[in-house]
Amino acid sequence: MPAHFFKVISIVALSFLAFLNSPSPAFANTQSISIDGSSTVFPITEAVAEEFRNQHGKIKVNIGVSGTGGGFKKFVVKEIDICNASRPIKASEAEAAKKNNIAYTEVPVAYDGLTVVVNAKNTWATSLTVAELQKIWAADSQVKNWSDIRKEWPNRPIKLYGPGTDSGTFDYFTETINGKSGVSRSDFVKSEDDNVLVTGVAGDLDAMGYFGFSYYKENAKKLKAVSIDNGKGAVAPSIESITNGSYAPLSRPIFIYVNLDAYKRAEVKTFLDFYLNEAGRLVPEVGYIALDKNKYKESLARLKALK
Repeated sequence: MPAHFFKVISIVALSFLAFLNSPSPAFANTQSISIDGSSTVFPITEAVAEEFRNQHGKIKVNIGVSGTGGGFKKFVVKEIDICNASRPIKASEAEAAKKNNIAYTEVPVAYDGLTVVVNAKNTWATSLTVAELQKIWAADSQVKNWSDIRKEWPNRPIKLYGPGTDSGTFDYFTETINGKSGVSRSDFVKSEDDNVLVTGVAGDLDAMGYFGFSYYKENAKKLKAVSIDNGKGAVAPSIESITNGSYAPLSRPIFIYVNLDAYKRAEVKTFLDFYLNEAGRLVPEVGYIALDKNKYKESLARLKALK
């Protein structure tokens, strides 16, 4: 046989042996950080990660978007280091983490206001009461047309868009509006990707949807925000109304959850130190409301004190 054939075989054999002797990806020190979860929190964490990468190019920060529930499913089995979450962890998720010996801490990073939106050319749905929202989104809702909400509104079918069931935004909205997390009508277009919801509502005169304030703000030319009346008058979502609490009941804090074993790794600690030092500046840049700067300092001090 030609000499080069044996040379190729030797190279393949050596490569295979090197592979066998190399550490598996799960244990290799790759200087990487894995994050997943909420699409609402994603713009904040991505903004932080983008600047972090510029200063710490050797550390990879990988961010997925599978919804808060999807993120927690990975978090409680040690698949990720940090979970972006638009709601607090559920008791069942906390129990799963405990079962798998995962210690963690909750870190608030911003305030958000769930925003109900309609098409930019919609001239009638300028405000909704909380009771009307419940009527629209109840599990047994009979609302089919706009006129089913208010008689003077058009007698045309309403097309609804909302987050999927793995979304923390879905959990928060259904609990706040319908009284129980996860209870909702099912005949609406669902997606954990808020951009899909934006595109759907922007492209249909008779559409309505809901998602985080930053996605509305980013697409304000294509959408119209609906003011919400909780019995004290209709209030539009804005940085001011979300901050002062007048945009009720759809204002909420949003979080990251940190695996404390992961925090012991130098790259994760460096990233979280950067996150909490820069969040106050970066959160407003992506359309959310920053916490008081002392809150970030307190969270950082609490992390550093954890063993």
